[in-house]
Amino acid sequence: MHSTSEGVAVPRGLAGVVVTDTGLGDVRGREGFYHYRQYSAVELAESRGFEDVWHLMFHGRLPDAAERAAFLAHTARLRPLPAKVRAALPVIARATAPAGPLAGLRTALSLLGAATGMRPVHDLDADARRADALAACAAVPTLLTALHRLGRGLEPVEPRADLPYAANYLHMLTGTEPEPGRVRAIERYLISTVDHGFNASTFTGRVIASTGADVAAALTGAIGALSGPLHGGAPSRALDTLDAIGTPDRIRLWVRERVLAGDRIMGFGHPVYRTEDPRSRMLRSVAEGFGGPLVEFATQVEKEVVAILAELKPGRELHTNVEFYAGVVMELCGLPREMFTPTFCAARVVGWSAHILEQAADPKIIRPAARYTGPPPPQPVPAV
Repeated sequence: MHSTSEGVAVPRGLAGVVVTDTGLGDVRGREGFYHYRQYSAVELAESRGFEDVWHLMFHGRLPDAAERAAFLAHTARLRPLPAKVRAALPVIARATAPAGPLAGLRTALSLLGAATGMRPVHDLDADARRADALAACAAVPTLLTALHRLGRGLEPVEPRADLPYAANYLHMLTGTEPEPGRVRAIERYLISTVDHGFNASTFTGRVIASTGADVAAALTGAIGALSGPLHGGAPSRALDTLDAIGTPDRIRLWVRERVLAGDRIMGFGHPVYRTEDPRSRMLRSVAEGFGGPLVEFATQVEKEVVAILAELKPGRELHTNVEFYAGVVMELCGLPREMFTPTFCAARVVGWSAHILEQAADPKIIRPAARYTGPPPPQPVPAV
């Protein structure tokens, strides 16, 4: 526990510290449950489309049929990019190619905000803030897929207004007509990752929004936080674990060696959940719907890892988290691994934006304190 200058004791990493109120959702780690507003997030992923959840997060209610059609049409019109942004994408893609599309998105989204004249949220009313947030959310899939394709020497694919969010995303990524089974699998994944409590990227976005900065600035900061491998960078790493193990006969030895060496097994354990991650449970069922050798191998690895962790780390309650089966599902749907975390971003941008809008309604800037631990001041400044 650390103390601020006011003497308030806080745990390292702010674990468990309540910093504000929110009406957007919560994570109940001990129950293995999380929700968007008043609805189970997993139930929404199983029964609703992405636009329904987007509408829920922005407007506080699920849309009826007419509202859904109007919302889909409106957001689809926002997908094409301004000419200035389109012209800059090849340069951004080349410059950020080693790091990938998520790094390029930070630059491209910042440019989008400037090119479209996004103003500080402090200077806008609620409707204008929401309009900026809608525009940013609609543009992110277009930016991500264009940067990915340009980085591979391919021309970007223009968005289609006749396709819903998930189908349009796959269409722009691959340039082919998306297969319905894959569309629905990716849509369920996208819905399941829209929001997840006050994680690092969400908190970052809210801190920036609390300064009154524009929507693009707050989202760019959130993307920076997401890019860290301890946050959003794990789906491909979890799949890399399966590759490293290779065959079923190597599972037990490989896992025991890593655990005994103190290494983290990517795709297992979560800072909040003390039971099975409900997102992992749902995505396992999605993967099992496809079937095949990869799914069989993944479920074998999961069982062995959970058993070995229970044996070597008793009482820790380490289970698969969302990244493990997210990687499997995205691999089965044909997404390249460098697009796993960007796809996560294409969903989470809606949750970030909802939090930015909520934070913008509070005029109080987020300004915590730190405890100084350096040499005692004041000391004389040495002469030159």
